[in-house]
Amino acid sequence: MGRELMLFKGIRAVLSIITVFTLIQCCCIIVAAQALAEVISELFAGAPIETQAGKLLIFAIAYIVRHLMAFLQQRTAQRYAAVTSTTMRQSLINKLFQLGPRFAGVQGTGSLTTLVLEGVTQFRSYVELVIPRMVGVSIVPVVLLIYIALQDAPSGIILVVTMPIVIVFMILIGLAAKSQVEKQQDSYRGLSNHFVDSLRGMETLKFLGISHNHALTIAKVSDRFTTATMRTLRTAFLSSFALDFITMLSVASVAVSLGLRLVNGSILLVPALTVLILAPEYFLPVRLLGSDYHATLNGKEAGAAMTSILQLPSQALPSMDSKEEVSAAWNQASRLTLSSVGVKHNEASPCSLEAISLEISGYRKVAIIGETGAGKSTLIEVIGGLLTPSTGQLSWNGCNLADGLNHEAWRMETVYMPQHPYLFSCSMIDNIRFYRPEATWEEVEQAAIQAGLKGCIDRLPNGLHELIGGGGRQLSGGQAQRVALARAFLSRRPVLLLDEPTAHLDIETEYELKETMLPLFDNKLVVLATHRLHWMPDMDQILVLEHGRLAEVGTHKQLLAQQGLYYRMMLSQLEEVL
Repeated sequence: MGRELMLFKGIRAVLSIITVFTLIQCCCIIVAAQALAEVISELFAGAPIETQAGKLLIFAIAYIVRHLMAFLQQRTAQRYAAVTSTTMRQSLINKLFQLGPRFAGVQGTGSLTTLVLEGVTQFRSYVELVIPRMVGVSIVPVVLLIYIALQDAPSGIILVVTMPIVIVFMILIGLAAKSQVEKQQDSYRGLSNHFVDSLRGMETLKFLGISHNHALTIAKVSDRFTTATMRTLRTAFLSSFALDFITMLSVASVAVSLGLRLVNGSILLVPALTVLILAPEYFLPVRLLGSDYHATLNGKEAGAAMTSILQLPSQALPSMDSKEEVSAAWNQASRLTLSSVGVKHNEASPCSLEAISLEISGYRKVAIIGETGAGKSTLIEVIGGLLTPSTGQLSWNGCNLADGLNHEAWRMETVYMPQHPYLFSCSMIDNIRFYRPEATWEEVEQAAIQAGLKGCIDRLPNGLHELIGGGGRQLSGGQAQRVALARAFLSRRPVLLLDEPTAHLDIETEYELKETMLPLFDNKLVVLATHRLHWMPDMDQILVLEHGRLAEVGTHKQLLAQQGLYYRMMLSQLEEVL
């Protein structure tokens, strides 16, 4: 049993309950074996079966109670596994939201989705199987060995000698199986990420005429996963055979010893039969653990992966006991203050942001520009509360956004529009209603018109009821951006965070979309991260980043007059210098 299980809430109480059931089960095994041996001995001596009714009744009762205890053990473990896996899934989802989209991009959405869905289910199977098995291995062989040694010391010595051999073989086989399962998990994660990426890019692959070649790549990735799975199954089957063979030899050794001494008359039939019946029971918990070990390896690996994510030190959950709470929504008098904000994703990498201090107030259009890797996306994620800074703090009207209530309130004020908006596999109207599910049909139509989406909707066979996303009609990059824009306008939230919203559009489409967007930015705080500088004359404030530092701040005209980094960037894009 992995040490991480001991960290879960309630595990000690569950182990205590299962231990009591296991001890009762051990007693029942011994009583049943003793009763059965006495009945066989009496019948062998010629006693009529009617005289053995009492002992047969004892055997039946012990047999029933034994299996009742096994049922209660499994039921207790199942209930605990259900609660623990549900808690684990919720904690993992909260942690992934907390770590933000950057972490999901690095790890791969396919891998994380598989972990949250299938990984938690596998972890549940691991917990409900491994707890009763480990308790059984710890208690049953010890109790039975003591009783067998009291009945027949030579048989006890044989069992003591053979058990370590079984355990050593189990460890060696387990290490080999673990190596195979790790390779299989790596192949599975690669397959998951590859499949998700393929779905996202299928339209582009078809457009370029290389979808057939990509199908061959998918087949190769699938074959690698199949090969890894078959190696794991082969190891599991061979290990089960090896364990059964070794335990069979051990029981056979006990049987031969008992038989020879029965012939010599040095042992009575009743204790010999009792020991012979109990010998397989002595090895049974180890055999069950060995067979279930392979069935639960995936769950153990998934649990370790989830635990490693939950233990990441960055992005601590905000406290929900804040004494200061922002009560008013964002308005013209509101201000957002960044004080010495720094972001470092890991110890080995340089800072993505370093000592950023600035104040944003009221309704205005703020641009964040800089070269690739300057920290534009990181800064906008920090402003949106999607990424907790490593150093410094973010405050709204003087109240720290690290406090849970303020953090949640701020998230409800913002709309985040990434470079690649996600389209859910549902209707167009439900996609647009993402931030306001209660919006009316007329409100959705108005938002679609404002986002320049009306023409696209009119061309769809089912209009707003047309299915889009992964399970429906595929939209172009510009159309997906307009859907995201319609969401933002329908939301009525006063803070818009736009991260390269037009980066992958052609310049004509971008200018057309720009003309639609600018009038709708009135009476809102708009933070736009972009590398397209034709937006700058329309911005009220421009933040110029260089290697994670805030190099320049000002308006378009002010920064041109300084003839610094912003001026050189304008010249490099051959923009008109006003």
